[in-house]
Amino acid sequence: MISATKLKSVDFYRKIPRDLTEASLSGAGLSIVAAFSMMFLFGMELNNYLTVSTTTSVIVDRSSDGEFLRIDFNISFPALSCEFASVDVSDVLGTNRLNITKTVRKFSIDPNLISTGSEFHSGPIPKVNKHGDDFQEEYSDGSDSLTAESFEKYAHQYSILVVNFFAPWCYWSNRLKPSWERAAKIIKERHDPEMDGRILLGKVDCTQEAELCRRHHIQGYPSIRIFRKGSDVKDNHGHHEHESYYGERDTESLVAAMETLVAPVPRESHKLALEDKSNKSVDTAKRPAPLTSGCRIEGFVRVKKVPGNLVISAHSGAHSFDPSQINVSHVVSQFSFGKKLSLRMLSELKRLTPYLGGSHDRLMGHSYITNRDHVNANVTIEHYLQVVKSEVVSRRSSQELKLLEEYEYTAHSSLVDSLHIPVAKFHYEPSPMQVLVTEVPKPLSHFVTNICAIIGGVFTVAGILDSILHNTLRLVKKVELGKHF
Repeated sequence: MISATKLKSVDFYRKIPRDLTEASLSGAGLSIVAAFSMMFLFGMELNNYLTVSTTTSVIVDRSSDGEFLRIDFNISFPALSCEFASVDVSDVLGTNRLNITKTVRKFSIDPNLISTGSEFHSGPIPKVNKHGDDFQEEYSDGSDSLTAESFEKYAHQYSILVVNFFAPWCYWSNRLKPSWERAAKIIKERHDPEMDGRILLGKVDCTQEAELCRRHHIQGYPSIRIFRKGSDVKDNHGHHEHESYYGERDTESLVAAMETLVAPVPRESHKLALEDKSNKSVDTAKRPAPLTSGCRIEGFVRVKKVPGNLVISAHSGAHSFDPSQINVSHVVSQFSFGKKLSLRMLSELKRLTPYLGGSHDRLMGHSYITNRDHVNANVTIEHYLQVVKSEVVSRRSSQELKLLEEYEYTAHSSLVDSLHIPVAKFHYEPSPMQVLVTEVPKPLSHFVTNICAIIGGVFTVAGILDSILHNTLRLVKKVELGKHF
């Protein structure tokens, strides 16, 4: 066995008897300073250990081939009717999706962007195959021409007033005109306006009665509206509530639709202003007309990660539009790419990389308003968006763990004069590169090593200073006593 004497010979820390050591005030002062220095440096090192360290690099986008990009939006159009508002998507690969409705919701709003009711359910728009009569035959005017002065009189006089809002320059209006006049004449013969009083077919020339058409939010021609006495004006901000007809436009179909409308109405209803709601059935040829001229469009679309366009405009396959009457002014409440980040994820993102997240929704809160009365009529509003993906990963135990990903973008907007129907266009261009932010955890061994270095370093430096100070004081005393050495 190894004796205790031999074990003592390898002692690195040999002890000096206390009676051979000498305490001093300078040594005590340096000891206090050294202790506080150790505590301060220990706190600094602990804070550095707990702080997340990241490295940033730019690499080629690692998204898998065929991956889709989600676009969330909430945009308010104070002058675009929900009736014709359409969300379309196209890209450079040839994708062209029109009037997306599955993931898009519409709400009627007033010019102050305040909602005027529940969600606007437009429903599926039937495809109109017959835009008029196929045969050419002479016809005479059968419908009554309405003006701003006579409109209210007729609306209160007849239980059902069906009005064709048209424009003489419109191709579809001219296709409808012969069959409309024939249908109006037939309905007059079957239901005499003076004796029956239940239904009347009228027409309004929107080039002559622009204010009347604007009051009823007419933006596409021809627009056939169904007004029911007693239900036209509700206590809902004074807005009109009626229906739009979207059925076939030949004489036979129009007459059949009118007969369906008038059948449930008793003959005395024009005196009592009654409305029969007992036999209401779903009719795909009719749908609610918009309460106001504004529309808030919200929802999301999924697009391929290639340059493309998201376009919001007035669109219909059976209507014409006057570009000067279409105003796509809008206020953006949200327009973002990628998955919607929760508040927790956003706070985590700020903790890891404080400089990220500021451009996640660059357009939020921005307004793009044009005035029809000034030089900004027929204005298309374009937004050019360059999108960059940022991915945050953590490397632990030699493995890479994805924490989160987000898409940021830059936005440049402009107002462009257009000869065609104005649109709100969002041109997006995903970058082929991505920003990779890697969280680099600090090993515990480095922290322990640094703590040991702090303690040993401060103790050693303090000892050297104490030795220098002590020898200096001894030298001063010797000089004062006149001793030589």
